[in-house]
Amino acid sequence: MTDKVLVLGAGGQIAQWAVGMLGHEKAELTLLARERTRFPETPPGARVVIGDVLDTEVLDSALRGQDIVYANLAGNLDEQARRIVAAMGGAGVSRLVFVTALGIYDEVPGAFGRWNTQTIGATTLSTYRSAADEITASNLDYTILRPAWLSDKDEVDYEVTERDEPFRGTTVSRKSVAALAVEIIKDPGQWVRRDVGVNKPGTEGDRPVFD
Repeated sequence: MTDKVLVLGAGGQIAQWAVGMLGHEKAELTLLARERTRFPETPPGARVVIGDVLDTEVLDSALRGQDIVYANLAGNLDEQARRIVAAMGGAGVSRLVFVTALGIYDEVPGAFGRWNTQTIGATTLSTYRSAADEITASNLDYTILRPAWLSDKDEVDYEVTERDEPFRGTTVSRKSVAALAVEIIKDPGQWVRRDVGVNKPGTEGDRPVFD
Protein backbone atom coordinates (compact mmCIF):
# COMPACT_ATOMS: atom_id res chain seq x y z
CA MET A 1 0.00 0.00 0.00
CA THR A 2 1.30 3.45 -0.92
CA ASP A 3 1.92 5.41 2.26
CA LYS A 4 1.04 9.02 1.38
CA VAL A 5 -1.82 9.87 -0.97
CA LEU A 6 -2.90 13.33 -2.14
CA VAL A 7 -6.50 13.52 -3.42
CA LEU A 8 -7.23 16.54 -5.63
CA GLY A 9 -10.90 17.42 -5.94
CA ALA A 10 -11.56 15.42 -2.81
CA GLY A 11 -15.05 16.86 -2.34
CA GLY A 12 -16.32 15.31 -5.57
CA GLN A 13 -18.70 12.35 -5.59
CA ILE A 14 -16.29 9.76 -7.01
CA ALA A 15 -13.48 11.04 -4.83
CA GLN A 16 -15.61 10.73 -1.70
CA TRP A 17 -16.16 7.04 -2.45
CA ALA A 18 -12.40 6.66 -2.91
CA VAL A 19 -11.61 8.54 0.29
CA GLY A 20 -13.97 6.30 2.23
CA MET A 21 -12.28 3.19 0.82
CA LEU A 22 -8.81 4.56 1.50
CA GLY A 23 -9.84 5.30 5.06
CA HIS A 24 -9.90 1.53 5.65
CA GLU A 25 -6.32 1.22 4.40
CA LYS A 26 -3.13 2.43 6.01
CA ALA A 27 -2.71 5.40 3.70
CA GLU A 28 -1.82 8.83 5.03
CA LEU A 29 -4.36 11.03 3.26
CA THR A 30 -4.17 14.68 2.23
CA LEU A 31 -7.48 15.92 0.83
CA LEU A 32 -7.56 19.08 -1.25
CA ALA A 33 -10.88 20.73 -2.10
CA ARG A 34 -12.16 24.21 -2.75
CA GLU A 35 -14.66 24.21 0.13
CA ARG A 36 -14.64 22.57 3.55
CA THR A 37 -18.38 22.04 3.36
CA ARG A 38 -17.90 19.52 0.53
CA PHE A 39 -16.72 16.92 3.06
CA PRO A 40 -19.58 15.17 4.87
CA GLU A 41 -16.93 13.28 6.84
CA THR A 42 -13.24 12.50 6.60
CA PRO A 43 -11.23 9.48 7.75
CA PRO A 44 -9.44 9.89 11.09
CA GLY A 45 -6.04 11.46 10.65
CA ALA A 46 -6.69 12.83 7.17
CA ARG A 47 -5.22 16.26 6.47
CA VAL A 48 -7.69 18.62 4.79
CA VAL A 49 -6.39 21.45 2.60
CA ILE A 50 -8.83 24.10 1.37
CA GLY A 51 -7.76 25.76 -1.84
CA ASP A 52 -7.58 25.66 -5.62
CA VAL A 53 -5.36 23.38 -7.69
CA LEU A 54 -4.50 26.46 -9.77
CA ASP A 55 -3.00 28.13 -6.69
CA THR A 56 0.68 27.24 -7.05
CA GLU A 57 1.49 27.79 -3.38
CA VAL A 58 -1.40 25.59 -2.21
CA LEU A 59 -0.61 22.80 -4.69
CA ASP A 60 3.13 22.82 -3.99
CA SER A 61 2.51 22.62 -0.26
CA ALA A 62 -0.01 19.79 -0.61
CA LEU A 63 2.36 17.80 -2.85
CA ARG A 64 5.30 17.93 -0.49
CA GLY A 65 6.28 14.41 0.61
CA GLN A 66 3.48 12.60 -1.24
CA ASP A 67 3.86 9.18 -2.90
CA ILE A 68 0.89 9.29 -5.28
CA VAL A 69 -1.67 11.81 -6.54
CA TYR A 70 -5.29 11.00 -7.40
CA ALA A 71 -6.98 13.84 -9.32
CA ASN A 72 -10.73 13.91 -9.84
CA LEU A 73 -11.39 17.42 -11.07
CA ALA A 74 -13.77 19.33 -13.36
CA GLY A 75 -13.86 22.61 -15.24
CA ASN A 76 -10.74 23.95 -16.95
CA LEU A 77 -9.10 20.54 -16.82
CA ASP A 78 -6.39 21.39 -19.35
CA GLU A 79 -4.93 24.19 -17.25
CA GLN A 80 -5.30 22.13 -14.09
CA ALA A 81 -3.41 19.27 -15.74
CA ARG A 82 -0.59 21.62 -16.77
CA ARG A 83 -0.25 22.90 -13.22
CA ILE A 84 -0.33 19.40 -11.74
CA VAL A 85 2.30 18.05 -14.15
CA ALA A 86 4.61 20.98 -13.42
CA ALA A 87 4.09 20.84 -9.66
CA MET A 88 4.60 17.09 -9.48
CA GLY A 89 7.83 17.42 -11.44
CA GLY A 90 9.04 20.09 -9.05
CA ALA A 91 8.09 18.01 -6.00
CA GLY A 92 9.64 14.82 -7.32
CA VAL A 93 6.31 12.96 -7.22
CA SER A 94 5.79 10.71 -10.25
CA ARG A 95 2.66 8.57 -9.77
CA LEU A 96 -0.62 10.08 -10.92
CA VAL A 97 -4.15 8.72 -11.34
CA PHE A 98 -6.20 11.25 -13.31
CA VAL A 99 -9.90 11.08 -14.25
CA THR A 100 -11.12 12.57 -17.54
CA ALA A 101 -14.17 11.47 -19.57
CA LEU A 102 -15.23 9.09 -22.30
CA GLY A 103 -15.16 10.34 -25.87
CA ILE A 104 -12.00 12.43 -25.79
CA TYR A 105 -10.38 10.26 -28.48
CA ASP A 106 -13.52 9.71 -30.59
CA GLU A 107 -13.33 6.18 -29.20
CA VAL A 108 -17.05 5.83 -28.47
CA PRO A 109 -18.69 4.12 -31.46
CA GLY A 110 -22.09 4.41 -33.10
CA ALA A 111 -25.17 6.32 -32.04
CA PHE A 112 -24.06 6.51 -28.42
CA GLY A 113 -20.79 8.12 -29.47
CA ARG A 114 -22.64 10.77 -31.45
CA TRP A 115 -25.05 11.38 -28.56
CA ASN A 116 -22.17 11.57 -26.10
CA THR A 117 -20.29 14.19 -28.14
CA GLN A 118 -23.43 16.27 -28.63
CA THR A 119 -24.43 16.07 -24.97
CA ILE A 120 -21.05 16.74 -23.37
CA GLY A 121 -20.09 19.21 -26.09
CA ALA A 122 -17.13 19.23 -28.44
CA THR A 123 -15.53 22.16 -26.59
CA THR A 124 -15.58 20.36 -23.23
CA LEU A 125 -14.26 17.14 -24.78
CA SER A 126 -11.47 19.13 -26.45
CA THR A 127 -10.51 20.62 -23.07
CA TYR A 128 -10.44 17.16 -21.50
CA ARG A 129 -8.43 15.80 -24.44
CA SER A 130 -5.89 18.60 -23.97
CA ALA A 131 -5.59 17.63 -20.30
CA ALA A 132 -4.92 14.02 -21.25
CA ASP A 133 -2.37 15.12 -23.84
CA GLU A 134 -0.52 17.20 -21.23
CA ILE A 135 -0.28 14.17 -18.97
CA THR A 136 0.68 11.60 -21.61
CA ALA A 137 3.41 13.92 -22.93
CA SER A 138 4.93 14.22 -19.45
CA ASN A 139 7.45 11.98 -17.73
CA LEU A 140 4.96 11.04 -15.03
CA ASP A 141 3.91 7.48 -14.26
CA TYR A 142 0.28 8.23 -15.01
CA THR A 143 -2.93 6.28 -15.32
CA ILE A 144 -5.81 8.09 -17.03
CA LEU A 145 -9.34 6.84 -16.34
CA ARG A 146 -12.18 7.63 -18.78
CA PRO A 147 -15.44 6.64 -17.09
CA ALA A 148 -18.76 6.13 -18.84
CA TRP A 149 -21.84 8.09 -17.75
CA LEU A 150 -22.00 7.90 -13.99
CA SER A 151 -24.62 6.40 -11.69
CA ASP A 152 -24.99 6.55 -7.90
CA LYS A 153 -25.55 2.81 -7.65
CA ASP A 154 -23.88 1.22 -4.63
CA GLU A 155 -21.98 -1.44 -6.56
CA VAL A 156 -18.55 -2.31 -7.89
CA ASP A 157 -18.97 -3.76 -11.37
CA TYR A 158 -16.73 -2.59 -14.18
CA GLU A 159 -14.57 -3.53 -17.13
CA VAL A 160 -11.88 -1.53 -18.90
CA THR A 161 -10.88 -0.79 -22.47
CA GLU A 162 -7.54 0.46 -23.73
CA ARG A 163 -7.12 3.81 -25.47
CA ASP A 164 -6.93 2.21 -28.93
CA GLU A 165 -10.03 0.04 -28.37
CA PRO A 166 -13.66 1.04 -28.97
CA PHE A 167 -15.31 2.10 -25.72
CA ARG A 168 -17.83 -0.44 -24.42
CA GLY A 169 -20.97 0.23 -22.44
CA THR A 170 -22.69 3.49 -21.59
CA THR A 171 -22.70 3.75 -17.79
CA VAL A 172 -20.72 2.85 -14.68
CA SER A 173 -21.17 3.57 -10.98
CA ARG A 174 -19.12 6.23 -9.26
CA LYS A 175 -18.24 3.60 -6.68
CA SER A 176 -16.76 1.40 -9.42
CA VAL A 177 -14.52 4.18 -10.72
CA ALA A 178 -13.40 4.89 -7.16
CA ALA A 179 -12.70 1.19 -6.58
CA LEU A 180 -10.45 1.04 -9.65
CA ALA A 181 -8.60 4.18 -8.57
CA VAL A 182 -8.09 2.72 -5.09
CA GLU A 183 -6.81 -0.57 -6.51
CA ILE A 184 -4.18 1.38 -8.45
CA ILE A 185 -3.28 3.42 -5.38
CA LYS A 186 -2.86 0.22 -3.37
CA ASP A 187 -0.70 -1.33 -6.12
CA PRO A 188 0.84 1.54 -8.12
CA GLY A 189 2.59 -0.84 -10.50
CA GLN A 190 -0.74 -1.45 -12.25
CA TRP A 191 -1.70 0.40 -15.46
CA VAL A 192 1.41 2.58 -15.53
CA ARG A 193 1.41 5.03 -18.46
CA ARG A 194 -1.92 3.60 -19.62
CA ASP A 195 -5.17 5.29 -20.55
CA VAL A 196 -8.29 3.21 -19.95
CA GLY A 197 -12.02 3.49 -20.41
CA VAL A 198 -14.22 2.26 -17.55
CA ASN A 199 -17.75 0.95 -18.01
CA LYS A 200 -20.23 -1.49 -16.53
CA PRO A 201 -20.53 -4.67 -18.61
CA GLY A 202 -23.84 -5.16 -20.37
CA THR A 203 -24.84 -1.49 -20.58
CA GLU A 204 -24.49 -1.07 -24.33
CA GLY A 205 -27.08 1.13 -26.03
CA ASP A 206 -27.73 4.30 -27.99
CA ARG A 207 -28.20 6.25 -24.73
CA PRO A 208 -26.95 5.68 -21.18
CA VAL A 209 -28.47 2.53 -19.71
CA PHE A 210 -29.17 2.92 -15.98
CA ASP A 211 -30.51 -0.37 -14.65
